[in-house]
Amino acid sequence: MGETVENTWRGSGMPLDAPWPRSDAAPVSALLARCPSHAPTDLIDSEALAGLFGVRRMHLKDERSRMGLGSFKALGAAHAIARAATAVDAPDPSRALTGRVFVAASAGNHGLSVAAGARIFGARAVIYLADTVPESFADRLRAKGAEVVRAGETYENSMRAAERDAAAKGWTLLSDSSWPGYTDLSMSVMEGYLQLAAEAVEQVGAPPNHILLQAGVGGLAAAVAAHARRAWGDAPTIIVVEPEAAPALAAGISAGHVVDTVGPVSCMGRLDCKTASMIALKGLSRDADLFVTVSEDAGRRAAAILADAGYPTTPSGAAGIAALLEGVAPGPDARVMAILSEGGEGG
Repeated sequence: MGETVENTWRGSGMPLDAPWPRSDAAPVSALLARCPSHAPTDLIDSEALAGLFGVRRMHLKDERSRMGLGSFKALGAAHAIARAATAVDAPDPSRALTGRVFVAASAGNHGLSVAAGARIFGARAVIYLADTVPESFADRLRAKGAEVVRAGETYENSMRAAERDAAAKGWTLLSDSSWPGYTDLSMSVMEGYLQLAAEAVEQVGAPPNHILLQAGVGGLAAAVAAHARRAWGDAPTIIVVEPEAAPALAAGISAGHVVDTVGPVSCMGRLDCKTASMIALKGLSRDADLFVTVSEDAGRRAAAILADAGYPTTPSGAAGIAALLEGVAPGPDARVMAILSEGGEGG
């Protein structure tokens, strides 16, 4: 069983020099209404999973089909690029960002979102991958029109290379994380995730008692938590779930500031982020109740359970559910909501 950290900052939030996450999904929804590939994703109400985990209701927000990209990340970087395009007075939107180059490091789906957004508006996308990322994923990026650069053995190596080359070549670094001096674009990425939260609020009916949110740098968790508090106030218990190998948010909550963590490579690859987003940590310090880490075995077992139930995903996509295997016990009357964040291929 992993570690559980109670959030002593709950309600006030820690005093980080960063903006709060946005919580209003209306501007995102208005922009997406102009996108022909956008449609709401399903909220699954699984009686089988509710019975298995001993709760009254189990809701899964199913992001596996989001805009044809296979994960919630489709709402992030592409949203930030679309925002940049709307700021340009261009008669042809498909050429609004011609000449711009967006560069990102990716452990998976963020790169696909950058590539898709850049292609729509006439920009270039250059995606930096660690050597451990499968070539099949590099091929998926190339199919979306991105250029792929291999850079080092870890995501952190590829991130440093992307940041260095963006500065040297005048490219636009588009990260889903944030740090001192880099908040505007990452805020826009996080803002896109409010769409799935708003859909879930509309779809779920009665507010859930517990919300399980998997986290890497924390952007998804912070956006959903902010919107949940806007919609439902203090009622739901919000639980942030991380791999034991990358407890960046839990460590930050304990320390009271952003910290760098160390650990082995996790099977929950899209969550294997050793340093939290500064904006996300600030927001979650205000909005989340508990921070839980889960083992590699729990991540794999959760993915297997969801596959057996007919919802194939990866250990990253199933990480919220993994918390129910490692001591989080909402109780028999609980209505629980989790996010099925990506399809079985991952990437």
